[in-house]
Amino acid sequence: MDYKFSNDVSEDTTNEKLEKKEVKVYDQKPTPAFISASWSALFIGMISYCIGLWNAFMPLNEKGYYFTILLFGLFSAVSVQKSVRDRLEGIPVTEIYYGISWFTTIISILLLIVGLWNADLELSEKGFYGMSFTLSLFAAIAVQKNTRDKKYIESKEQ
Repeated sequence: MDYKFSNDVSEDTTNEKLEKKEVKVYDQKPTPAFISASWSALFIGMISYCIGLWNAFMPLNEKGYYFTILLFGLFSAVSVQKSVRDRLEGIPVTEIYYGISWFTTIISILLLIVGLWNADLELSEKGFYGMSFTLSLFAAIAVQKNTRDKKYIESKEQ
């Protein structure tokens, strides 16, 4: 008796899978509503975070710490989005850059968490900074995606 298990792969099946694999093309232009929502979310998150810092009763060096984490997180999130997208499109991305992008994004989030955990702030203020930071990171990723998609579509139309 010859039993075939689900993990058995014949040579024919393997060749079929290799032939069917195609590079995905991201050719859907983002809608103006999604582009506007992304930019709005980015500005709302960043401006809210900065207004909160401006009005906070904390030393200037602590304000600088939180502002630097915001900038660091935004850059890192955009870098992750770009490197993930490059890989999906078959554009070479070195392992070290890909790893550093993820590492710095995670570190920026952890630095904010540690800073807020140890800060002498009300719980509502800590939540405010956490939520505006999260909104800003998500929006930065969406804005980068929209910008890239729009530029790609426009270059194909010319």
